[in-house]
Amino acid sequence: MSSPQVQNLSFRRPTNEPSTPKAALAARHTGILQDQLRRAQRRPWVPSFSLAVRLLFLVRVSGAMYSNISDCDEVYNFWEPLHFLDQGHGFQTWELSPAYSLRSWAYILLHYIPPRLGRLILAGDKRAAFFAVRIFLATISVLVEAAFFRSIADRINERVGRYHFFLMFFSAGMWNASTSFLPSTFAMYTTMLAFSYALTPTTTKDKHRTLAATLLFAAGGIIGWPFALALAIPFIFEELFVYGADIVLPHARRSWMAKRFTRLIIAGLTASLIFIPVIGIDSLAYGKLTIVPWNIIRYNIFGGSERGPQLYGTEPWDFYLKNLTLNFNLVSALALLSIPALVVTYFIDRRRLGSYTPTASQSSPFTLLALRLAPLYIWMGILTLQPHKEERFMFPAYPLLCFNAAVSLYLMRGWLEVAFTSITRSPYRASQSLIFSNFTLSFIVGSCFISLMRIFALWHYYHSPLSVAFEFQTTEIPRLLNVTGLLPMYPPGTEEEEVPRIDLSPVKEFDLKLCMGKEWHRFPGNYLIPNGISVEFVKSEFDGLLPRHFEERLTSEDQLHGQEAIVNLAKKWWLRPQTTYVPGGLNDLNKEDPSRYVQVEECDYLIDLDFPLHPITSTLEPRYATMTDTWERVSCHPFLDARHSLLLTRSFWLPGKTWQSQNEFGDFCLLKNRKRLEEKEIEVARRVGNFD
Repeated sequence: MSSPQVQNLSFRRPTNEPSTPKAALAARHTGILQDQLRRAQRRPWVPSFSLAVRLLFLVRVSGAMYSNISDCDEVYNFWEPLHFLDQGHGFQTWELSPAYSLRSWAYILLHYIPPRLGRLILAGDKRAAFFAVRIFLATISVLVEAAFFRSIADRINERVGRYHFFLMFFSAGMWNASTSFLPSTFAMYTTMLAFSYALTPTTTKDKHRTLAATLLFAAGGIIGWPFALALAIPFIFEELFVYGADIVLPHARRSWMAKRFTRLIIAGLTASLIFIPVIGIDSLAYGKLTIVPWNIIRYNIFGGSERGPQLYGTEPWDFYLKNLTLNFNLVSALALLSIPALVVTYFIDRRRLGSYTPTASQSSPFTLLALRLAPLYIWMGILTLQPHKEERFMFPAYPLLCFNAAVSLYLMRGWLEVAFTSITRSPYRASQSLIFSNFTLSFIVGSCFISLMRIFALWHYYHSPLSVAFEFQTTEIPRLLNVTGLLPMYPPGTEEEEVPRIDLSPVKEFDLKLCMGKEWHRFPGNYLIPNGISVEFVKSEFDGLLPRHFEERLTSEDQLHGQEAIVNLAKKWWLRPQTTYVPGGLNDLNKEDPSRYVQVEECDYLIDLDFPLHPITSTLEPRYATMTDTWERVSCHPFLDARHSLLLTRSFWLPGKTWQSQNEFGDFCLLKNRKRLEEKEIEVARRVGNFD
């Protein structure tokens, strides 16, 4: 059987053969014992930190290149403000108005360098800037995931660490979360790093653990998402009330507790210094003293009955159970069983966590492990009680979910070993059996296979918005420039390395409008749209508040609002002082603003989704893709019709007609206005002197 702690034992074979049958029998028994001990001390293979980094980097960079953008909040509240800082135009939501200031410019500013490096490397290509940010996020995720995994292997158990690594490596949830440009993803990074320190039992002799974990938890809450601080509750409890690695005699408990309280208070005060740069940056950006974490808490908890996150949709209590089942399949159930599994192990396999003699002056390993399993339950409980639920809210706890599941798997393997030993009455036979390794291997392989099916489903069924944006930039815009002579044609046979990178900047000559109606929430962001093309909205059945364009130029001094001293500093030191402008029409009640829309006749291009087998039409949402007299299909890609597809086949992907015949698809299309585009092509060609 495997042992939680392996001693360093060494054996030497006898140099001479035994001379008597009794000696031979004794030698045989000795050999059996030695073989059994060698098997007991055989340590499981666990990837090193460097190998883990290399393996994870392949998967996370693949996710950066191919994963979808699953949440419009990521685009409009983070990609678009970053695009505004970088390029000078983009969409602004009400959360980014100085009147509400619910999004941190300090967090957005952390991502300012990668897009500039991406454009520098690829000669100004905005698409490269987009993927540079994603690869930057993937790299951060790789490093913190590897650190967290190695901490589990070194401080909890090597097998637990190995299980955790592979569950996280193939997870569909981590595929989505690791490269998302969201504060909850940043909180996920800091939570992993914080737990890398917090997994070590606390002791009054180790101040570094307390300070490092506190700083990281605080960074996740202050820079990222304040609610992520709830994941630190068990850590705080352990710091204050649990002996950990200390052995405390009754007469010394009061002084011991005073030291613990003092240490945590000092660490907390030190961590609060993170507020200084964050408040400074956000105050410059908004033109007034701004504490974004408090604004988020105030709006979500103390906003009153008329406002709050429930305005943007509510979900039933089991939303996260279903969502976690999709993203983590069997792993989610195993994770939620971790503390019950620990209780069972306490009664039937108490030595699983090492030998321990209960005393009143030291902590049980079961108590310490329960504290490390508790954050997932706290997080799950808090989020389940909230009426407004979104997948991204679970991101900070995704690595902890894999950890809890790995612990459950390790404990259940112990149950099998105990059962096998009690039946066979032979620890030696148990050490020879492959049942236990096959059990864990089968679970991990099965879970990884289901996760891959989910990842392929997300790409095959929902990647169309990114595919259409790619073809718009790389095929349609060059065609338009070629037609008017603004982009030179190269003769057939020209080597690819001889053709300079395509310059799309002349497209501004056309004054193009790319419009979105009911598909506004699937817009991938201006980083994937060439500069010089205006993105607009046309009216659809949606009656909520849509984003507006940032003010690109301010013509008078009185347009900047806020505290005069801070506004003056913003003019000198902030990248885009326009962020201090308070625009009209933005509100926190999700009330529609009609000024957001343009007439569909003004659009040169239109993005729309059509389901030909089950069309849904209305006056505001006609089937533009079938109106061939006006609209021509430029690029169309299949998009899953989830309402008319089988639950199993729409959730997971497998090749073959049998599986795919259970699904129905629509057409996610880029359409062009025939007459309007032809007129513009002629006008531009005449202007540049290329009209024949």
